[in-house]
Amino acid sequence: MFRTLDFYERVNSVCLFAQVKRWFSYSAVDLAFKDGELRVFIVAGEVSGDSIASRLMASLKSLSPYPTRFAGVGGVMMSKQGLKSLFPIEDIAVMGIWELLPHLYKFKVRLKETIKAAELFQPHVVVTVDSKGFSFRLLKQLRVRYAQQGLVGPPQFHYVAPSFWAWKGGEKRLKGLSQFVDHVLCILPFEEYVCKLNGLPATFVGHPTLEDVLELKLAKNVAIDWKVLGNAENFKTKYGISSGSTIVTLLPGSRLQEVTRMLSVFSSTMELLKSSFPELTAVIHVAPNRHVEDYISKVVDEWPVPVVLIPGEISRLKYDAFAASRVALCTSGTVALELQLAQLPCVVAYRAHLLTELFIRYKAKVSHISLPNILLGSSVIPEALFTACTPSKLAPLLMDLINNEACREQQIAAAKKVIKSLCPMKRLESIGSGLNNPESLLPYYTPSSIAAHTVLYNQRIL
Repeated sequence: MFRTLDFYERVNSVCLFAQVKRWFSYSAVDLAFKDGELRVFIVAGEVSGDSIASRLMASLKSLSPYPTRFAGVGGVMMSKQGLKSLFPIEDIAVMGIWELLPHLYKFKVRLKETIKAAELFQPHVVVTVDSKGFSFRLLKQLRVRYAQQGLVGPPQFHYVAPSFWAWKGGEKRLKGLSQFVDHVLCILPFEEYVCKLNGLPATFVGHPTLEDVLELKLAKNVAIDWKVLGNAENFKTKYGISSGSTIVTLLPGSRLQEVTRMLSVFSSTMELLKSSFPELTAVIHVAPNRHVEDYISKVVDEWPVPVVLIPGEISRLKYDAFAASRVALCTSGTVALELQLAQLPCVVAYRAHLLTELFIRYKAKVSHISLPNILLGSSVIPEALFTACTPSKLAPLLMDLINNEACREQQIAAAKKVIKSLCPMKRLESIGSGLNNPESLLPYYTPSSIAAHTVLYNQRIL
């Protein structure tokens, strides 16, 4: 468990400086001391960020020495942890360049509302999760507002480092972030070093997707093999799928723009596959986004194969569907890592607006778009991107993964390497090396717990 003894030492130091306007350094817990509660202003701008933030909120409540109160912007998962969102998360869940333009006015209005709400809430710490376009504007303007009032302001954290490694000139932009980001919580192993190299304090906490394993398996006291085994038979029985059916998992994305673009491509791909598989069933994972839910429910009636819709936020059901599936077709994103945990072979597909695609081609410095391929530096997972993302390209890739055991085994072997690289388990391995049951320490060394401890106790130095 994290040590909290040094908190009392810091409290004594804070008391000594109680009569001065500014401290040389302070943490969120230091600021919360005088109020007897911890106020956290937290913002997530999309479904994946909502999941990450909800886990962080749960860990903050568990580790904070004070009662914790939240305000900010989030989705369904964050609401379960006690957040009453200022507005629907869908209002700012937009990705891309051209895609953002129609929503620019609403984006600016929501940003102003969020800044005002943060000031009124008087938080002891501000945390933004991913969605750098909205998050960095918020953090920058908050820092300016506090400075204009002659105030120091609370520590400001950003969870999920911007993908500086993917873009030309990306590392140079890190230097400017330290003006309004006090600390970055990194989910990829190489990000911490590069951030620090550019004057940006950072901590590698591990990838939050790993916590799916702990949530679903820890109670069974299993070894740390970082694989989620769903129940295929339960899933088939629940949805009336025959034992001889070939099931394809489809993950079209979490934002309405990408879902409307990708779902028609996925439908046509199923049309091409059904002649080879008489009993073909598509399982579509529906993100907890009300616009996405409405859209998918309207269009699936016209699909060429039987379709099962499942809510994407229910972890157990999601991994049961993965276990029942022979292969997955997904839009690039966090889901690619969930498929690695399930060791389900997959194909990654991605389309965007033409101008956004041109920008990516010009500015990107990585040759892959899916995180597993980027981490491995190879094309283990087939990718069909931009103009190559067509049903005629996707269908043969899926066919090969369904029938070719060598290709399937290659992906499964690679998945184990990917997951291991994302796990901050050096601490656990060193601490638990002499224990009979090191798994008992896992709840205290999850990515979210490490992130929460950093948010609570990291010192902002003036």
